[in-house]
Amino acid sequence: LKTQSGEVISSHQFDGQAIILHFWATWCPYCKKLQPKLVELEEKYQQQGVKIVAISFNEDDGALPQDELAARGYSFPTAVNGDEIAMLYGVKGTPTTFFINKHKQVVFKSTSSDTSDPRLELAVKEIVK
Repeated sequence: LKTQSGEVISSHQFDGQAIILHFWATWCPYCKKLQPKLVELEEKYQQQGVKIVAISFNEDDGALPQDELAARGYSFPTAVNGDEIAMLYGVKGTPTTFFINKHKQVVFKSTSSDTSDPRLELAVKEIVK
């Protein structure tokens, strides 16, 4: 996949890292609600190698996902036009977030935007093991 600026994002870039893979869209209010919690978890577990990688899909024409994230104060990378990858992952809606361990195994999938859900941090603790 590519970012808004045309840089390639590949799963190989994240070999050996724990990944929070976040499928989202700029128009999604639930994504906007969830993202601060994901960033908080990334920062808290940064030393253990946790990274957020986002994939924007099902966007309106002219949407600029990386600009939207920057306006929200976030710097994690987002791929754009991720509709095919979303289908491969069986993603039906936004937000959908996968917690993937260092061995590229999905440990937990969340379709919630409930930032108080304790399973989010439990999933991060699991993927850094």
